[in-house]
Amino acid sequence: MSKKIILIIIVIIILGVANYFICKSITKTSSVIAPVQKVIVDAKNITYTIEGQEVTLVNGKSEVVATPGSASKIITQYFGNEVKADFNGDGVNDVVFLLTQDSGGSGTFYYVAVALSLGNSYKGTNAILLGDRIAPQTIQFQNGEIIVNYVDRKPDEPMTAIPSVGVSKYFKVSGGTLVRVQK
Repeated sequence: MSKKIILIIIVIIILGVANYFICKSITKTSSVIAPVQKVIVDAKNITYTIEGQEVTLVNGKSEVVATPGSASKIITQYFGNEVKADFNGDGVNDVVFLLTQDSGGSGTFYYVAVALSLGNSYKGTNAILLGDRIAPQTIQFQNGEIIVNYVDRKPDEPMTAIPSVGVSKYFKVSGGTLVRVQK
């Protein structure tokens, strides 16, 4: 074999080995890139309106500064007691549940809210206050109405008293808004 052919074979081998290591390095580097996280839109990751203010939950929680420059925070959290049913008559199940809100004082305020299904996402309704430091029991859906059952104090009892009076409040969704039904 001529020296020229041997030299060409050696160059081809060197190029092949170099190509192998370059491709291996590119593959290793591209595997380091983090995959894009899919955001799951559910009842714990949307915006609700509480006392006229929009509150956006992320993983069931919102923390915002009470007033600019203040150390106090308003903490809103998904509490639970979730019930799934078609609350607005569109043939798709929605979600009703309780939220709590603590603004740094001694109270813990409980609200009922609905996440209306839009197919592959949700839209939050307004939240309606149930009470301060109540003892939530159950949520039911009967005859087109959401029934929230909880235990509260007698009107003349201090907030330090243990809740002892059973209460049921009725709600429905009308035009995308949660409204109280008087009984």
